[in-house]
Amino acid sequence: MKSYRALIFDWDGTLADSTAHIVDAVQFAFEQNGLQPPSVDDARSIIGLSLENAMLQLGREDARDKMDELIHSYRSYYFRSDRPIKLFDQAYPLLQESRKHYLLGIATGKSRRGLERGLDDTKTRQFFSATRTADECASKPNPDMILSLCDEWHIEPTDILMIGDTTHDLLTAHNAGADAVGITTGAHSAQKLNTAPNIAIFNNLWQLQKWLFLEN
Repeated sequence: MKSYRALIFDWDGTLADSTAHIVDAVQFAFEQNGLQPPSVDDARSIIGLSLENAMLQLGREDARDKMDELIHSYRSYYFRSDRPIKLFDQAYPLLQESRKHYLLGIATGKSRRGLERGLDDTKTRQFFSATRTADECASKPNPDMILSLCDEWHIEPTDILMIGDTTHDLLTAHNAGADAVGITTGAHSAQKLNTAPNIAIFNNLWQLQKWLFLEN
């Protein structure tokens, strides 16, 4: 078993199979406000950032001028959908096993409302002793989320392993002084993930669980 004291998970694309829904919501928001919608690849690339930072990166000055409208349209689409948030197949067993050995937390670019909905839909609230969203902390890759969790747990960043599907997650960990692993189930490919500091890249949560608990 790897000798960390805590695991911090990203949410979308890491535990939750929600990438496609986010892409749809982003494209809808731009279309509703008379702006050219980003491509699927571009929309995927910003998952993990706070919503405002994501819209700015995608739309530049056009998005800045219509930021309130874009955020309203995105949230209207995302929250009115009757499509429940679902976990990846191995996520629940991984969380069950991990809770026996580590403190578990979440660091996500989602809003607090969005994360609370996800935790309720997936019935995973009981696994996490602390969570941080873009409503409480600076957006990734600023290390604020990880440092805030460390403060709550009274541990050091070197005691942390960050697990995420984007370079934003990996850079957040690096900026905090923590280790990170990437997983290719979400927004960024293995090639893209390897452009940011990491100690391993996995294709799925099964591989991650094996590495955490079975490999020396």
